[in-house]
Amino acid sequence: MADITLKTAGSLQKGNYVIVDGVASVVAGVQTSRPGKHGHAKCRIEAVGIIDGKKRQVVVPGHDNMECPIIGKKNAQVLSISGNVANVMDMETYETYDLIVPEELAGTVGSGDVVLYWQILNDKVMKQVMQKGA
Repeated sequence: MADITLKTAGSLQKGNYVIVDGVASVVAGVQTSRPGKHGHAKCRIEAVGIIDGKKRQVVVPGHDNMECPIIGKKNAQVLSISGNVANVMDMETYETYDLIVPEELAGTVGSGDVVLYWQILNDKVMKQVMQKGA
């Protein structure tokens, strides 16, 4: 269920989401060269992976389409925690699955809490604790 849209490389700005080398990333910077006598303007796009944090660069013509992921932001209730893995239930569909608890949320997530998670391409990433459970 990989939801994507298309944007021209020349219209991308810092902070936009884009898919570079098959990985959902955030645009860190865009440099556009001037078109030559017979050529087209080129865009040098620097992006940082949303999940892995790795820097990536790509150079494409300014009129080329780039894939941009549609990020779904959803809530889930934590059912149980085992180490750094939380078993959660989606609040809308009631399906259950495991999410890795990020380092910045370790120790703050407990059973019964409601957490915000992002659905990015085929990955699910826990982002914040919305409401503490009883």
